[in-house]
Amino acid sequence: MFVRVPFPGGKGAAPPYFVKESPLDLPVSAENEVIETEILETAEVDMVDDGRTTFADLGLAPALTKALEEVGYQYPTPIQERAIPVALEGRDLIASANTGTGKTAAFVLPALHRMATTPRPLSAEGLQTFGPRLLVLTPTRELATQVMDAVRGYSKYSRIHTLAILGGMPYRQQLEMLRRRVDLVVATPGRLIDHLERGRLDLSTVEMLVLDEADRMLDMGFLEPVEMIANACPENRQTLLFTATVDKAMVRLAGNLLKNPERVDVAGGSVNVSAIEQRFLRADGLEHKEKLLAHLVADPSMNKGIVFAATKRDADRLADSLSEMGYAAAPLHGDMRQQERNRTVQALRNGRVRLLVATDVAARGIDVPDVTHVINFDLPRQAEDYVHRIGRTGRAGNTGNAFSLYTRHEWGLVRGIEGYTQTRAVEHVIPGLEPRELPKRPAGGPGGAPGGRPRKSFGGHGGGFKQGGFKQGGFGGDRKPEGGFRADGPRGEGPRGERGDRPEGGFKKFGGPRPEGQHRGEGHRQDRPARAHGAGHGGGGNGGGFHPLDGAKPARDGARKHGNGPRPARVQSDGGTGGLRRPRSSAN
Repeated sequence: MFVRVPFPGGKGAAPPYFVKESPLDLPVSAENEVIETEILETAEVDMVDDGRTTFADLGLAPALTKALEEVGYQYPTPIQERAIPVALEGRDLIASANTGTGKTAAFVLPALHRMATTPRPLSAEGLQTFGPRLLVLTPTRELATQVMDAVRGYSKYSRIHTLAILGGMPYRQQLEMLRRRVDLVVATPGRLIDHLERGRLDLSTVEMLVLDEADRMLDMGFLEPVEMIANACPENRQTLLFTATVDKAMVRLAGNLLKNPERVDVAGGSVNVSAIEQRFLRADGLEHKEKLLAHLVADPSMNKGIVFAATKRDADRLADSLSEMGYAAAPLHGDMRQQERNRTVQALRNGRVRLLVATDVAARGIDVPDVTHVINFDLPRQAEDYVHRIGRTGRAGNTGNAFSLYTRHEWGLVRGIEGYTQTRAVEHVIPGLEPRELPKRPAGGPGGAPGGRPRKSFGGHGGGFKQGGFKQGGFGGDRKPEGGFRADGPRGEGPRGERGDRPEGGFKKFGGPRPEGQHRGEGHRQDRPARAHGAGHGGGGNGGGFHPLDGAKPARDGARKHGNGPRPARVQSDGGTGGLRRPRSSAN
């Protein structure tokens, strides 16, 4: 029989409950007394206040705290603990926080609390209003989707009408939703401006305006649209601004939109990269990547790991293959329902899932302290996202491991990561799975060696991973040449042989005799303009160069002929270095 016992929940302890086996069907014995004593002592520990702030301590509505408890959230993150009380007071706020610190809940929870505890205001005529009470602006559709998912999860026990106004969604569907009552709108600036200019949306009822990742919106050129949207909202609104960096442009924007804001800064130290050992593994192709992944997940030191994939389909495929190998693996992506995603994250926290295969958007906001490994099966397109990914490990004072797999087509992404992090990528080579060729680091440029010096060695590590691979039908099979190579093998660094499948574009050997009847490439193009008088290889300072209007060019040992007559034909030589050429084209 299993007894469910509350867990004390100290720092670094993720699961809210643990399960202890108790043989209650046995007769009373010393063993049973010991087990019962342990259970009672553990329960008493749970009753002791450890001094940590809980979501209930922040004063949130009971409907919100109930929804948070169901997904396993009991203690707020630093940004949530500092920002939520300020927002609940109705004050403007500018908060510095990176992605992955829980900032979405830092503004979603106060907004939902306002709508749950205060009635919808009436219009000046005393009529019921239908416009949005909360407006959240995000720079991308992916972030907007993340915010909508958070709203749906936290408002499970609240009656909230939400609407996403994003590019790529059908206009007719959005217009129909805009005719109904809506409490919360999540939008990207471009599509929202379009509805405002067409008079389809009224923002005069907005009580709270949130700018999520405001620095990124400025980088994308959304300053003017953001200011236009803010001006369409009431002046007495509450404004919350979240950004990863605060520069002069951000200070100016805050000065224009916020009133006496409270400043909260928790961006520093959110990702301790120095505690994470980062290594890059070169792969020849997809099958090679899969075999490398098989070796990495077989490392016995891996407690919990997150594998990042580029697409939802890849996340499902990799999770299925890992499950077939016997690992407790599960996917996490945007096509899953929020409740299903919450259960998956909770399973990772309590250890029922060891490997999580996730996409970037779905994994944002995951806070599991004991993740030991992060594996980038696909590199992110943005170097900043790389830091957010590997920041899932090395938390709570622990060390972490980050492995990134890449092919020759992704070498530019590696260079971008080097430039963003100001570090050199450390190559890791697994014996028996070495790549066919290592990349040649270009001289200079972002991420290159100082002074353009090539790197002497990649300093890979020697192993520590058990030999093995994915099953046939999952990942296995012999390694094949990468799609970019021809079937006769990879492109080497030595001299190329003759290629019978390529049309002849010139002479095969330099310095040899020119085949008979072959024109010299230079000067034979009919679209080439004539050289100016005095120009050319032999044109000295006195205009001695040949010009077509001056007549025929004299023979080497003969006198120059004057006149504007046609150019005489030259005698074809029998060969040798002093031979003459055939007549030039009449176009000259």
